[in-house]
Amino acid sequence: MKITGECFCGEIKYQMSGVLRDARSCHCSRCRKAFSSQASAYALVEPQNFQWLSGEELLTSYVGQHGFGLQFCRKCGSTLCGIYNDAIHGVTLGCVNGDPKVELGRHIYVGSKASWEVIPEGVPQYLEGVPEKI
Repeated sequence: MKITGECFCGEIKYQMSGVLRDARSCHCSRCRKAFSSQASAYALVEPQNFQWLSGEELLTSYVGQHGFGLQFCRKCGSTLCGIYNDAIHGVTLGCVNGDPKVELGRHIYVGSKASWEVIPEGVPQYLEGVPEKI
């Protein structure tokens, strides 16, 4: 299955083969700031299945102290993907075109969610990250 995505201005485009996996929504304060939203919507991708189609020169990155980071369009500001040690780790679901055939499987860090947010029932919620023994 081919999955495509792009930023808000359309200058950066990507494509991946295969499927997205482990879709989650993170409600921590850092993700709220990075995504300018109540939470992130993010799914993992195999790095070898991902390729930039256009606009790669417009990417800018923010990488934290543990090697995890995000890549943005420097023209429109869209958060496109996550990286780990300089490799694509996952994509933001808001920039995916069409139906990626994946659903959010969990909400993490709900213990620090915004006070104004109401999380829908029916999806597993974790006060912090997912416990090791799941």
